Amino acid sequence: MRILVVCGAGASSTFVAQRVRHAAHERGLPYTASAGTEMSLPIDLDTADVVLVGPHLSGSLKRIEGNAAARGVVVVLLPEDVFADHTGERTLELIEAAIAARREATAGPAPA
Repeated sequence: MRILVVCGAGASSTFVAQRVRHAAHERGLPYTASAGTEMSLPIDLDTADVVLVGPHLSGSLKRIEGNAAARGVVVVLLPEDVFADHTGERTLELIEAAIAARREATAGPAPA
């Protein structure tokens, strides 16, 4: 799983990416996490499975979701207090919930 954390300039996303990487490693999950910027997003989307969007970019969320949907990339808007998640565990749970929701949505209704 390739996770991209996006913020305005890339500084705060670096901290979130490091914490998510650490939490995934602790669970034995083969996830990678990298930081990106809103400016690099059009290129970075090609190498991501999940994009975590910094809360300060909520005004750009619809555009980001549109670009990501065209590539099958899951988008998660991070909560305002994401930087208080020092272990990355809560952020990792958000990622896993979004992935599970995507699987349910694409699986369709169960056969009768």
